[in-house]
Amino acid sequence: MRSNINPEKIEQLMEILSREARGPGSVYFTGGASALLIGWRTSTIDIDIRLDPEPPGIFQAISKLKQELNINIELASPQDFLPPLPGWRDRSVFIGKRGQVSFYHYDFTAQALSKLSRGYNRDLDDVRAMYTQGLFSVEGLRDCFEAITPELIRFPSLNPEILKSRVNAFIEQVS
Repeated sequence: MRSNINPEKIEQLMEILSREARGPGSVYFTGGASALLIGWRTSTIDIDIRLDPEPPGIFQAISKLKQELNINIELASPQDFLPPLPGWRDRSVFIGKRGQVSFYHYDFTAQALSKLSRGYNRDLDDVRAMYTQGLFSVEGLRDCFEAITPELIRFPSLNPEILKSRVNAFIEQVS
């Protein structure tokens, strides 16, 4: 059983990943890791990351970290559930650079759309918290959803009409 993760464990993870990496690359945090670092949650059960580009030696470091810090690290990002949003790298928020590794929060507009697509209560709470913190805009959410709509067919487990209704319901709720 893995322990709950707090912001200090994420800081430790960043230090160790940057020390163990054998070259440059980028790590994008998403979900609970972003929630902890920004402060709208106090714990999470796993750390979801996307590597792009992948720092050499990072998988050996991840394997080691999972044991040392007793945490669960998943390779997961909105791109695993939705088409990549145009400009997602530009909207990703820089956290810092440690050694040769750059750390970011994965694009919050993409995180919001991904969480709306799942629709769980905790996901919807996260979307509201991200919006309240000004991490994405209603216009950006709408524009990005429209931009990926033609590609949603590539994700058979996703119902585009349900996602559209959730996006519209969220926009109505906050407008």
